[in-house]
Amino acid sequence: MTDTVIPEESRALLIRYAAEYETAEFLEGDPSWFMHQVNGARNREVTAFVASCLSYGSRKQFMPKIAWLVDRACGDLYEWILSGKFAEDVPACGKCFYRLYDFRQMNLFLGRLQQMLQQYGTMGCYVGSASQGNALQTVENICRWFAEGGDCIVVPKNAVSSCKRICMFLRWMVRSNSPVDLGLWADAIDRRTLIMPLDTHVLQQSVRLGLLKSKTATMSTALRLTGKLAEIFPDDPLKGDFALFGYGVNKGESL
Repeated sequence: MTDTVIPEESRALLIRYAAEYETAEFLEGDPSWFMHQVNGARNREVTAFVASCLSYGSRKQFMPKIAWLVDRACGDLYEWILSGKFAEDVPACGKCFYRLYDFRQMNLFLGRLQQMLQQYGTMGCYVGSASQGNALQTVENICRWFAEGGDCIVVPKNAVSSCKRICMFLRWMVRSNSPVDLGLWADAIDRRTLIMPLDTHVLQQSVRLGLLKSKTATMSTALRLTGKLAEIFPDDPLKGDFALFGYGVNKGESL
């Protein structure tokens, strides 16, 4: 499928919104807020990953769930998970934790993350050992790690879907010189390979702006959208994430 040329009005609008919305104020009410509230690179990595994995549905519902986990860990999710103390608070039972996730699935997820930390020391070391500097490879590796741990539905089993939450997590970890993103993995992954976090809402906005024609939220569509954003922000395509956020906030400003 061949996508249309980006309309000049859309290009100008996205450049303006990217500058306007990539500010510290963006953190307010956003799950990325949590990684800025904890100390230490390894703890920030883990906090960001857990927060990203729970970031679906209503913010009013998932933000308290993330806060509960951070609270139970006394602000140190890294040590809480590495030590196995998480099992005291998140037992392997069928009680609902959040939407499709029950405590058993969360226990399985945290247990598999614990194994990564035990084997590699940090998430950054795991990523650095196998990423080859490429975000898609990293997404595939993260999916594979959790898929090999059993029936862990918290992380997609492969990169056929858009893997929105993992792509969002990688944006947080890779982009540097940002008031929002941490840039802890800036040397491990080329930010030009980052993939746009894609969901139905972003897809609809992108179609309206003339960036895409496709209406399916798959990895191939996410890569195609990222390619279009790279035409606007060639050195940093995920500036487009803030731009599309701004477009949404302004309820699709007329072109």
